[in-house]
Amino acid sequence: MLETSARLLRLLSLLQTPRDWTGAELAGRLDVDVRTVRRDVDKLRVLGYPVHATPGVAGYRLGAGAKLPPLLLDDEEAIAVAIGLRTAATGTVAGIEEASVRALAKLEQVLPSRLRHRVNLLHSVTVAAPVAGPTIDPETLTAVATACRDHHRLRFDYRSHDGTTSVRTTEPHRLVHTGRRWYLVAWDVERADWRTYRMDRLAPRVPAGPRFTPREAPDVDLAAYLFRGVSAAVYRYQARVTLHVSAETAAEQVLPTVGLIEAVDSRTCLLHTGSNSLDELAVHLGLFDLPFTVNEPPELIARIRDLAARLTDGVR
Repeated sequence: MLETSARLLRLLSLLQTPRDWTGAELAGRLDVDVRTVRRDVDKLRVLGYPVHATPGVAGYRLGAGAKLPPLLLDDEEAIAVAIGLRTAATGTVAGIEEASVRALAKLEQVLPSRLRHRVNLLHSVTVAAPVAGPTIDPETLTAVATACRDHHRLRFDYRSHDGTTSVRTTEPHRLVHTGRRWYLVAWDVERADWRTYRMDRLAPRVPAGPRFTPREAPDVDLAAYLFRGVSAAVYRYQARVTLHVSAETAAEQVLPTVGLIEAVDSRTCLLHTGSNSLDELAVHLGLFDLPFTVNEPPELIARIRDLAARLTDGVR
């Protein structure tokens, strides 16, 4: 049987799992009887940790209180948190870099040597490229995430790609992070359709609006839905290109934000992409180290032929 202090820490660790525990389940995990569990729960409450108990089979759950309880992490969780904090220190959310570094310093101070070695090993062989593009105000991110969670309508000022500003009223559904940018997938009330918004272009109007009943999502795979929208749909020219390689090989060169890859068979796939410039599309396709055939639009085919002739003349 564990000593009382060690048992309390173990009990606190179990209660941090997002689920309800019956007294019998906790007793089995701690190798004590149910009465001891009740006494230990009372001790945690005296220490300021709000352990909620519901009658019947629901059991015990740790609630939010005035104190931040010690986070008791297993080895893999501790490594994941350390890597996440290092990533956040050079991430796309403005203003959290310093806080991430402070939290990482505290975590690494108490990491066992075996875990610190694993984290430092990964860090020593990893080079973080500078983040390109705009960053997000964490207050904006929190406000939108809260509206998504609580199903509150969200009004915000939105700046489109051409610089014009408008006020949007939405039923926010989910935030999607591509690794470089944050997007909001939401139902636009006035347009009566699903829309995707770049988070760095919106400014929420608070307080949030009334609650709404969530709609069925526009796609089970919201990431694929987002990539379809940002890679082609909003552009003047939408291209469909056959790549004469497998979808897996194409994915090694084509980022999801550049275009959507659709497998055809084991040797070919389709690339759906777009741009407001034919020249940009032509050059981008030419830089792929992949055999391809442009299917549409016909303007792009004509532009590539023209560029090919000019480039050939230039090297004669």
